[in-house]
Amino acid sequence: MPYELFIGLRYLRAKRREAFISLITIISTLGIAIGVTALDITLAVMTGFERDLRARILAFNPHVSVWSQLGTMTDPDAVVAAARALPEVASAEPFVYGQLMLSTPDQFAGVLVRGIPPSAAANPDLVSRLRVGRVDDLGRGVAVPVRGGQGGATAQLPGIILGGELAKKLKVQVGESVQVAAAPSAGGGVPRLRSFAVVGEFESGMPEYDAGLAYVALGDAQRLYDLDGAVTGVELKLRDLYAADRVARQLGESLGLGFRVRDWMQANQNLFAALQLQKTVYAIVLLFIVLVAAFTVLATLIMVVMEKRKDIAILKSMGATARSIGRIFILKGMIIGVVGTGLGTLGGWLGCWLLQNYEFVELPKDVFFVNTVPVAVYPPYFVAVVVATLVICLLATLYPARQAAALAPVDVIRYE
Repeated sequence: MPYELFIGLRYLRAKRREAFISLITIISTLGIAIGVTALDITLAVMTGFERDLRARILAFNPHVSVWSQLGTMTDPDAVVAAARALPEVASAEPFVYGQLMLSTPDQFAGVLVRGIPPSAAANPDLVSRLRVGRVDDLGRGVAVPVRGGQGGATAQLPGIILGGELAKKLKVQVGESVQVAAAPSAGGGVPRLRSFAVVGEFESGMPEYDAGLAYVALGDAQRLYDLDGAVTGVELKLRDLYAADRVARQLGESLGLGFRVRDWMQANQNLFAALQLQKTVYAIVLLFIVLVAAFTVLATLIMVVMEKRKDIAILKSMGATARSIGRIFILKGMIIGVVGTGLGTLGGWLGCWLLQNYEFVELPKDVFFVNTVPVAVYPPYFVAVVVATLVICLLATLYPARQAAALAPVDVIRYE
């Protein structure tokens, strides 16, 4: 063991008359540990919120979408074939997107409607969010009792899937009918009226989706908007959602002019940028806790240097260099920083584990889209916190170490 490290460890064990310095050392260590713990847990919670929000958004939105610059896409098969030729693409399906009015005898609501292939295999994310019903029922005629009819008369109606909050607002259940009014895609004209049977309800956990989104079969949406086989665009699901920007760029180059390709990061750029900014601000604010603890390390080392003036003079008289004297106090401060950072990292991991497994912090569902605090432990963030904390502690040791290294033994002998 280098003698600088040995002496630095000895200085951590204070004598009785140095008990106050020892107490400040313990407080400094605990301050660093608390700061690291708070920073780790905050970053994990913010990452969990971001991950959960991203999962909920991407469950109802494509990773990459292709739109025609002319409004509607008359040849979606060519775009689908070009997309499926890329190895990163897991699926590519045409869709119709538009606005319509839903009404029942008692209620009405304006919603966004998506026309999708009526297949569970083509819509696994929607299937996972269904509270009741099946996606396959969209493409089948459903027998629904006729309102005001006699003798149990029924009508075969196409299916529609509503968000849970939307179904509550319209006061309809699975098996009942709703009236749909949609303007023709060309604009103007008389709105097309048609009845649909509710075949399912989904729950996304996001109020704007649950109260304002509906799904119908692709063919029914084309007839509703009089598209004559055209579609609004093509949506892609990727094997790796973080490859969306690269896939969008490649697909845009292969399709050429006349198409607009957009990935999920571009579509939600403002939202995720705001979340990232919020996470950064929280990290900077909480890093000040570590900075305050580092000032106590600085104060502790300054007092130790003042207390150990005789020891420093003796060491220099025995041949210790100024660099070795400075290294003693740097090592002492870094030992405090390493111990505090280790305890804080352990505390942060333990806090994240408790939040993940016991969910003892409940959130109001009418305010947040989750019932409990979501936590995502991202190891690079833990590493970044450790590095930042150790750098701050190292900087805090430089001034006391410099003062100790500059101490002249003659001055100590003369005055003490």
